[in-house]
Amino acid sequence: MEKLILSKISLADLKTVVQLQEGTIASYPWTLVDSISLNDQELRQLQDIQSHLWNEDTHLMNEATIWARGIYPLLLLAERGAIRAWAAVPLQAHYRQFEVDGIADGVLGKVVVGRIESPYLVIVETKKGVENQNPVFQLYGQLLAAAHLNWEHDSQPKQEIFGCYTIADVWKFVRAEIEGMDTDRPVMQLEYSREYVEKLESETILKILKGIITRFVSDKTN
Repeated sequence: MEKLILSKISLADLKTVVQLQEGTIASYPWTLVDSISLNDQELRQLQDIQSHLWNEDTHLMNEATIWARGIYPLLLLAERGAIRAWAAVPLQAHYRQFEVDGIADGVLGKVVVGRIESPYLVIVETKKGVENQNPVFQLYGQLLAAAHLNWEHDSQPKQEIFGCYTIADVWKFVRAEIEGMDTDRPVMQLEYSREYVEKLESETILKILKGIITRFVSDKTN
C-alpha cells in the first residue's frame, strides 16, 4: 500500500491514486456571501485583528507570528457550537490502495471529548523558501484524509470538504467533492476561490468561513 506523507506529497503522487478533476478560479455559490451577516461584536473583533496587520510587513513575518496575529483569530470567530478551531491536527486515512498521513496546520471541525471527530475545513500554512512544496498538493492530501474520516462517520457516498492555504495574510479557499471512497481510484472534483487579503478583506474571509460551517451544522453540533 502506498503511503502519502502530507508534507512531501506531489501532483505525481496524487495522480497515481486519485482521479483529479480540477476546476477553475470562479465565483462559486459558496464564495457569494453578501447574505451572511456579522454582528457588532464580530465586527469589532475583526477591526482589532486588522489593526494588528495594517502597519505590518506580513510577507516578512515568520509563519508562527502571522498565524498567531491573523490566521487563527479569524478561525476562532468562525466557531459555532461543537465546531471548533484547532491547530496542528493529525490526519490519517486508509483508502483501498493508499494511505494519507500527516499534520494539518489548522482545522475547523466537530469536537467530541477532546478530539476532532469530523474535520470540515483543513488549512495549510504555506512555508517560506524555495525548498518547500506547492501548498496546493499538500492541501489535496489533507482534503482526502479529512473526507475519508468523515465518510467513516456518516457513510455518505459523496463527501463535501473544504480547504484553505494561507500565504502571509492571503487566504485561498478550495471546495472538494470526493466519491468512490472504497474504490481503487476515488474521484476528486475541485473548485477554487480567488485570493483574499486579510488586512483588507477580513469581513469577506470570515463570512466565507461562517458559510462553510453553516453547511455542516446540524442539531448534533449546535
